[in-house]
Amino acid sequence: MAKSKKENFKSDEIILADVSKALSHPARIKILQILSEYNACFCGEIVDLLPLSQATVSQHLRELKRVGLIKGEIEGPKTCYCLNKDLLEKAASQLTKFLNNVCKS
Repeated sequence: MAKSKKENFKSDEIILADVSKALSHPARIKILQILSEYNACFCGEIVDLLPLSQATVSQHLRELKRVGLIKGEIEGPKTCYCLNKDLLEKAASQLTKFLNNVCKS
C-alpha cells in the first residue's frame, strides 16, 4: 500500500494546500460569498441562489466543511451553514505570507 507523503510537510503547508484545493471551484467561491452576505443559510436557500442541483451544492458544501471553511449546524431536518471566520482568517494570513515570500524570490 502506498504511504502518504504528507508527514514530510509542515502542518501550515498542508492546511494551505487543503484550503486552496477547496477554493479551486467557482461554485465554492460563490457559496462562501453567499454565506458572507447572508451570514448563515440552509442548503435549500443556497441551491436557490446557484445554477446547480441540490446534490451538487451538497457536495460542494461537504468539501468546504471537510476543510473547515464552513460550519454546519443541524436544525431539525435541515442544516444551517455559516462561515468559519477563524479558519478563513488563518488561511488568508497564511496565503498572504506564502505569496509575499514567493514574490520576493
